[in-house]
Amino acid sequence: MKYIIVGGVAGGATAAARIRRLTEDAEIVLFEKGEHISYANCGLPYYIGGVIEDRDRLFVQTPEAFGKRFNIDVRILSEVIAIDAEAKQVTVHTADGKEYVESYDKLLLSPGASPVVPPLEGIDSKGIFTLRNMSDTDRIKAYMAEHKVKRAVIVGGGFIGLEMAENLKHAGAQVAVVEMANQVMAPIDFSMAALVHEHLQQQDVRLYLEQAVEGFSREGDELTVHFKSGVSLKADMVLLSIGVRAETRLAQTAGLKIGEMRGIWVDEYLQTSHEHIYAVGDAIEFPHPITGKSWLNFLAGPANRQARIVADNMVLGNRLKYEGSVGTSIAKVFDITVASTGLPAKRLKQMEIPYLSATIHSGSHAGYYPGSRQMDIKITFSPSDGRLYGAQIVGYEGVDTRINQYALAIKTGATVDDLTRLEHAYAPPFSSAKDPVAISGYVAGNILAGKMTPLYWRELEQADTTKVILVDVRTADEYALGTIGGAVNIPLDDLRERMGEIPTDVPVWLFCGVGLRGYLASNILKANGYRDVRNLIGGLKTYRAATAKLVAPADFDTAADSHSSEAAVHYNHSCETSVCEGGKTIVRVDACGIQCPGPILKMKQAMDGLAPGEQLEVRATDAAFPRDAEAWCRTTGNRFLGRHSESGVYIAMIEKTTPCAVEASKPQQGDSGKTLILFSDDLDKVLATFVLANGAAATGRKVSIFFTFWGLNAIKKTNGPKVTKDFFGRMFSWMLPSDSTRLALSKMNMMGMGAKMMRYLMRKKGVDSLEELRQQAVDNGVEFIACQMSMDVMGVRREELLDNVTVGGVATYMERAEKANVNLFI
Repeated sequence: MKYIIVGGVAGGATAAARIRRLTEDAEIVLFEKGEHISYANCGLPYYIGGVIEDRDRLFVQTPEAFGKRFNIDVRILSEVIAIDAEAKQVTVHTADGKEYVESYDKLLLSPGASPVVPPLEGIDSKGIFTLRNMSDTDRIKAYMAEHKVKRAVIVGGGFIGLEMAENLKHAGAQVAVVEMANQVMAPIDFSMAALVHEHLQQQDVRLYLEQAVEGFSREGDELTVHFKSGVSLKADMVLLSIGVRAETRLAQTAGLKIGEMRGIWVDEYLQTSHEHIYAVGDAIEFPHPITGKSWLNFLAGPANRQARIVADNMVLGNRLKYEGSVGTSIAKVFDITVASTGLPAKRLKQMEIPYLSATIHSGSHAGYYPGSRQMDIKITFSPSDGRLYGAQIVGYEGVDTRINQYALAIKTGATVDDLTRLEHAYAPPFSSAKDPVAISGYVAGNILAGKMTPLYWRELEQADTTKVILVDVRTADEYALGTIGGAVNIPLDDLRERMGEIPTDVPVWLFCGVGLRGYLASNILKANGYRDVRNLIGGLKTYRAATAKLVAPADFDTAADSHSSEAAVHYNHSCETSVCEGGKTIVRVDACGIQCPGPILKMKQAMDGLAPGEQLEVRATDAAFPRDAEAWCRTTGNRFLGRHSESGVYIAMIEKTTPCAVEASKPQQGDSGKTLILFSDDLDKVLATFVLANGAAATGRKVSIFFTFWGLNAIKKTNGPKVTKDFFGRMFSWMLPSDSTRLALSKMNMMGMGAKMMRYLMRKKGVDSLEELRQQAVDNGVEFIACQMSMDVMGVRREELLDNVTVGGVATYMERAEKANVNLFI
């Protein structure tokens, strides 16, 4: 029996070796159009970047050694250009220009895929490359050795493109990634890709999303990349990583069936439409295990499995069926690992397959053991039976282990409930008693059972939040560092006592840092009669990442060094002190592995113990921590010195300032104070006054309200003391409201019925009463000033007014107004 194999990299070489292990009698001929076989093409970016220094380590076997070991006739630099399926012959073209015909009994095609190179102007310019094989790699390495590459543009934000971004940075180049879509890494959903965007920007990679390349030009040693939007980038080198397409030219000319996805059609035995010809690898298409629809999968793992199966079927007859691939992939992107398996939400939506999803942010191992890193996981599943459809992970360690577990679960038709039954090996350095895979199953199970109603980030972004009650259940300190617009803060631990502040007849949307406290809060509310309660899946971490506006990158700086100039500081203790070169004390705090809000609270606690001038260095594994730390410094007046990251650890440097400096750093009244004049005693206008005042005060601004004429009735005591007045004073008392509870509406008052109706509706809808709003203003430090002249004219005595009211004149008001940038007359 004579076997011919076309293609000698992953699938072809593996099949050839397996055939030999099955039979010693067969003649095996392996054709490869390049000069190398069985090399590690997935390692090519790391050789270019210098991470892999020895080129020879990329080769699993040389043609000579492989041929000798397995008794295979390996013919490199030999391209099969035609197949005569009826005559069972192939035509071979050699490097020296000769052609000849070789016969076979059975033929295996493993031609792989070729890079997509669009017909753009200037695409053939020197310095523009694709990366698919060793020849491409050698050309890129030679070019980089000959030219000083300081700026590299990568067109395409797929897995290879981002691996090259990292390695070109490692080689010392500034890197820009240009992607036509609104995200990098197409196999994952936008919300997960947004986490990758954050990390790329932290690594100083310039991201140009939703930008299409129009063409290229070259002048001297400098390339220019032209976008259709009119933007252009100068570069020393360009890498095209737009994608690949199945190499089917040979199969098509041979008359073999081509599938609907334009790959080589194969049956479950990997046999083509011709009984003596089989095919494997990137060039074939096959049914997806979940959808049953044909698809292409450009991955080495499935190609190697297909090769083993096809070898058995070619030698022993069609015995083994290929079950298909769910597309499990993984990539290292600087410090993070990104992995995906199965179907993401966007593909399920595109295919009109009903689905639900769950997102968690969990530690890679026990938080109390040093080095725990946060792992972000999203799973998709069937809303009817809980069958697992897909999983995506962005993390630092343990990502490979978890994605493989998800992949096996998907391929075996497991449900989210089955994820909770997986038995994980547990020790603090490796996992937690509840592994992240199990936690994702528990969360999905709660959604399926109706125990938690999910609110997804896109729903919240697009919603009219005036029609819901949006509740931030984080701590007051976290809330002060930033929240979602329109949200009220009721910390989880205060929820039972403050439940009366949340109306029962409107939708209640809850959120916290990562989703856990929101879930606990939803349980409390549902148990107390609230019916329409939803929890933001993935919490603020997912929402902020997904809704963040990408900053337009600046042009490349040819003088900049891509490597960070900040010195790394290594330590193992949770808190230690040292002295820097400038003589200032540095206290170092380890908040790694601590979930939100732990890092910011630990930072605040450490800052309370510092003296002015001392510095604090905090290390955390929460990517949002440096941003929160900077926001905290802005609100407290302390000095934020900078931030950087080291292998998934985010470091923030802060210096404690003196009390005078803290006070001086706060917004000055002349810059941001607010003054309001209340001239009216209409209930609706008074309500508006206190709402505005409380809103301004909540931002830390100095707020003053000047009450004049009828506005004085808004600050009279309820059941105030009896005071002696003259005749005109008594007349005004008879005609004016005795206190705020007697105020009327400006319109539709209806002999007092309108005001009563207004108060009733406010109470029913959970809106604070006028008196409660007024007390909140007092508690927020709003200054109440009663006009002395108005009091004299209208016969209002000081004893009738609230105790916190000060009495002043026009000069008092003018002095406040001069220090304010907003003055409202109501």
